[in-house]
Amino acid sequence: MKPQRRWRLAFLGLWLAVSLALNAVAQAQGGVILVAKADGPIMPAMRAYLERAIQAANEQGARALIIELNTPGGEIQTTLGIVQAMEASRVPVIVHVTPARGLAASAGTLVTLAGHVAAMAPGTVIGAAIPVTGTGENLPEDLARKEKEALKAAVRDLARRRGEEAIKLAEASIEEGKAVNADEALQVGLIDFIANDRADLLQKLNGRTVAVQDTPVTLDTGGVAVVEFPMNWLEQLGLWLANPNVASLLLSIGSLAILAEISNPGTWVPGTIGVICLALFFYSTGLLTVNWLGLILIGLAFILFILDIKAPTHGALTLAGTASLIAGLLVLFNSPGTPSYARASVPLVVAMSLVIAAFFAFIVARGVQAQRRPVLTGTEALIGQIGEARTPLNPSGSVFLMGELWLATAEDGPIAEGEPVEVVGRSGLRLRVRSLKARQGQTP
Repeated sequence: MKPQRRWRLAFLGLWLAVSLALNAVAQAQGGVILVAKADGPIMPAMRAYLERAIQAANEQGARALIIELNTPGGEIQTTLGIVQAMEASRVPVIVHVTPARGLAASAGTLVTLAGHVAAMAPGTVIGAAIPVTGTGENLPEDLARKEKEALKAAVRDLARRRGEEAIKLAEASIEEGKAVNADEALQVGLIDFIANDRADLLQKLNGRTVAVQDTPVTLDTGGVAVVEFPMNWLEQLGLWLANPNVASLLLSIGSLAILAEISNPGTWVPGTIGVICLALFFYSTGLLTVNWLGLILIGLAFILFILDIKAPTHGALTLAGTASLIAGLLVLFNSPGTPSYARASVPLVVAMSLVIAAFFAFIVARGVQAQRRPVLTGTEALIGQIGEARTPLNPSGSVFLMGELWLATAEDGPIAEGEPVEVVGRSGLRLRVRSLKARQGQTP
């Protein structure tokens, strides 16, 4: 190895060692601010991610954890678990609703209020926290009253340090579904300040004193390393699956793969893909607010598709199955009252249903064609075929036909070697033929 290259490698190794050492020292001195990006509905995967970020901030002795929040809402029980983790943190947790046009809607309101500091970017919205059922529908009146009172008690506790006006607004978001923008939230003290971006947030946090587990903590965010805390692949997969459009695609791909396996048994790849996709589909429905009547309609659709394959009705059952599939997917994910983030795209549902219907229609059409196609094997397949006499036929000899040598008998007189012959019948393994020249000579 050349001396110059050795010096370069040594310098690179020294630089990496110093960087790691400085990073370790900074963490040991609490010189890091972690940033967790909570962008999407509040689902179990989001809870796992935020709880892991809070734990990491505490274990590393970080100066603060910033949660950059943009959520349309989510499950209340999952949200309350996140709130409990935030309250138990020994490290200040700052919630910043961002970017512009971002949301802290529904359950996101509780997460924002649970922060030791709450900030919003200009143009963001907070509120609209009316409780609904697991399928997204309005609760019965008695149960709705109980749930609202329980949630209002929770937000009163979270917002008590923010004053009466903030508590009234938080309660109105639950009772009336009220939502406000950043300026309106700041005016009543529901948030601490408005921050345009992360740099503005850090500047406004510097020197602010917050109470962490009833202990005053003064934030020092000047010149501090800011480290983003990423999701792991399981959390990313969980959020990806908590999407009705993804669930619809998984159902479509899984169904088509299973049908391909049934149509061509023995090719295990489509079957394996189909089983995996359908398993992920059912797991996805467990993460979403769904109406199970939709699954009944989807099942009926596939029954109609299969019946049309077994007993072709010229597409009538396929059309009925297509309508049932579209209705099933829409009922499954788009029932009245379902939150917008849990709704499937109508154009996507229609397009996928038409693709599946087209696949079934193709299978049915191929089946009908197969039934109408002339027989291509046995004696019927040989009659009318043209061959060549390889020996004189007087009346018996041999002919060459379709790549094979056959014993043959001439039915209309002797046939010379090399003459073209036409098969007119078969007796066991012997063909009955006649001279093609003689036949053509008889044609007027």
